[in-house]
Amino acid sequence: MSGLATPALSTRAGTLEDLPALHALIERAYRGETARKGWTNEADLLDGQRTDVAELTDILTDPARVMLVGEEAGTLVACLQLVDEGAGTAYLGMLSVEPERQAGGLGRFMIAAAEAEAVARFGARTMRMTVIRQRPELIAWYERRGYALTGETEPFPLSDERFGLPRRQDLEFLVLEKTLA
Repeated sequence: MSGLATPALSTRAGTLEDLPALHALIERAYRGETARKGWTNEADLLDGQRTDVAELTDILTDPARVMLVGEEAGTLVACLQLVDEGAGTAYLGMLSVEPERQAGGLGRFMIAAAEAEAVARFGARTMRMTVIRQRPELIAWYERRGYALTGETEPFPLSDERFGLPRRQDLEFLVLEKTLA
């Protein structure tokens, strides 16, 4: 299903050639002062990195995962990760949109593209994701896209610096799911 497009945005599976641009985009979208330009970010919850080149390389080379990239005129402006969890379930994570471009529909478009890609590539019937509990505005945004809280929680990897340096110790993930058509 890669190749979904709007007049301005097209999607495709990311490649190792995209690695530098992907890493930079994800860090801008999630951390530090540049992230604050967007409508939602983790800058008040976490310092440090969001991911590293090794993790992104693993994603880009694993057939059970895909990094879906969104481009405008050849410039990467959005991305997200899909993981085949088996049993008809896919996991969506690491949605990143250029901070200056947030609140313009790119995230909504990428979610729709990811859902279609998960069905086509993995045969998914359910999409699952985790969101940090302390991000109610983001949880509400996903709920407006049809995702529902499952009541499940998962621990945040507080001691794993690959995912950032917590500014508070009560971080945890809430699980959301959506049935795919």
